[in-house]
Amino acid sequence: MDIVRLIAAILLPPLGVFLQVGLTGQFWINILLTLLGYIPGIVHAVWIIARR
Repeated sequence: MDIVRLIAAILLPPLGVFLQVGLTGQFWINILLTLLGYIPGIVHAVWIIARR
């Protein structure tokens, strides 16, 4: 399942975070980072998925 989350994190970072943690603060932070720049959103999403 982690492979699916990582692929989702690369294609659509908030989706990968949502699949990992749900509608928590980390999800909203990732939405903000993705809006500010696609790469920061990807980095944050991969970090969230990798640390759990």
